[in-house]
Amino acid sequence: MADEHSSEDSDNDNQEELAGVLSKWTNYIHGWQERYIVLKNGTLSYYKSEQESGYGCRGALSLAKAVIKPHEFDECRFDVSVNDCVWYLRADSVEAKQIWVDALESYKLESGYGTGSENSLKRHGSTVSLQSNTYSTASGNSFKRSSRNLREKLAELDTFKDILCRQIETLQEYFDYCVDNNEAQNVQNKEKLPAIDFKGEAITFKTTTKAVLDTLEHCADLVAQREESWRCRLEKEIERRKRSENLAKSYFAQLQKSRVVHPGPDLEEGPHSVLADDEFYDAVESGLDKMEEEQELRERLKSGQVIPVTPPPTSPATLHRLWPEIEKVVKQEVAMAKLGVGESGTGWQLFAEDGEMRMYRREEEVDGMVVDPLKAVHVVKGITGRELCHYFFNPQYRYDWETTLEHMNVLETISEDTLIFHQTHKRIWPASQRDVVFWSHLRRLPNDQDRDGPDIWTVVNNSTEHPDHPANAGKCVRIFLTVCLLCQTRVDPPKAGAPVSRDDITCKITYCSVVNPGGWAPASVLRAVYKREYPKFLKRFTAYVKNQTKDKPIMY
Repeated sequence: MADEHSSEDSDNDNQEELAGVLSKWTNYIHGWQERYIVLKNGTLSYYKSEQESGYGCRGALSLAKAVIKPHEFDECRFDVSVNDCVWYLRADSVEAKQIWVDALESYKLESGYGTGSENSLKRHGSTVSLQSNTYSTASGNSFKRSSRNLREKLAELDTFKDILCRQIETLQEYFDYCVDNNEAQNVQNKEKLPAIDFKGEAITFKTTTKAVLDTLEHCADLVAQREESWRCRLEKEIERRKRSENLAKSYFAQLQKSRVVHPGPDLEEGPHSVLADDEFYDAVESGLDKMEEEQELRERLKSGQVIPVTPPPTSPATLHRLWPEIEKVVKQEVAMAKLGVGESGTGWQLFAEDGEMRMYRREEEVDGMVVDPLKAVHVVKGITGRELCHYFFNPQYRYDWETTLEHMNVLETISEDTLIFHQTHKRIWPASQRDVVFWSHLRRLPNDQDRDGPDIWTVVNNSTEHPDHPANAGKCVRIFLTVCLLCQTRVDPPKAGAPVSRDDITCKITYCSVVNPGGWAPASVLRAVYKREYPKFLKRFTAYVKNQTKDKPIMY
């Protein structure tokens, strides 16, 4: 016994014990989080912090069958997996990672994959239980495997019952012999000792053992039935998913063939459509009206029925190779920005509002990518359209109000009012990093001649190509965009004899954008981001301009 205890103590002393803070991957929402990791007695456990280690761990893995795998590209990361359960861990340095990996591998070599349990079983003289005690207890075992293990236990107990029965029979023979001798002595001593029915006790013990076996067998049958039930449910679920995939493939094949865009698979025409007849008619009528209005707009643009926006003829931009494109895009975007919302029936849908700010969109996709055109209408006091466009166009202020910007570079200065930018935006996991190359043009628009119109300024940005920065050539995915900021300033007459102040100034802002983020991203995610970020951006930008101009002369 002393030798056994000393060997156990030496085994425990040789096992590695290690504790420290590592980054552990939690989920897609929270990403990497610091956790307190402990390696002790062949178990890897983690806690939210070292202070919470006394209240119980949040998870644990047995290292007997664990696989430790350093990451292929990230030098500070390693993964620990047991069957389907995987912990993604990351150290602060390569040296710290190597310490952890060596400690984990050292334990596996010294432990011999669970030799302690095998020695314990050998001391009990049972070789039958060896197999059943070496199976993995990690999470993720199937019902089938659990059922097999229960039946192995049942067979093991049956073996033990036979052994015990033989032992009881041997003891019964001995006790019978003892009783006979005692009765002979009692006759001689004229004393009678109480007799014990050892045979009855043995029968009772056998009956109890059989009842235990019957109960365990019943448990195994229940597990098998549950396994069969789950297997049937799984097969039904797989079959249902296959039918759904086939229906989706058939729908998209018909969609590609007919080239008709439907709002979604739940709203398609046919006997299973969820739309009522009047809703179906309204949807078709609205789509036809939209097509007619867009055709009218194209005809107006072709016929030149738009506000003239030609810059002064002395601008160097008129001599640049991009000028025809700049002139065409600016005319189109200004005309689109001036179209009304709602009464014009252009298909704009209100999706966000905050005070006087209104955000509209039209749901559109190109090659499966959401490129919803957006239109925002906002009214602010105390700043002019010239000031808004000045801060929106000028590159020296861009880092101040563009929070997603990582790097910005002016590739070419065509003129004072026309620049070519290259911008790299911060990466937001799990999306890839994005960049964009675009020209930006600033100009003042003349007022309408029939009425006293407001002072109007605009900035138009549109994607372009540049030989020094080809699209999708590096790690970045290229964004393609068209943005128009149209600002109309109105000045209320001040009190008699008083100069015009910022309290007399009101600016109506119309912000239109069409952005193709490139690459791939779920449509629902993109639309949720638009709904959240665009109103925040417009409020942030206007607040920035008001803060920059509050103590400065008014810029007209």
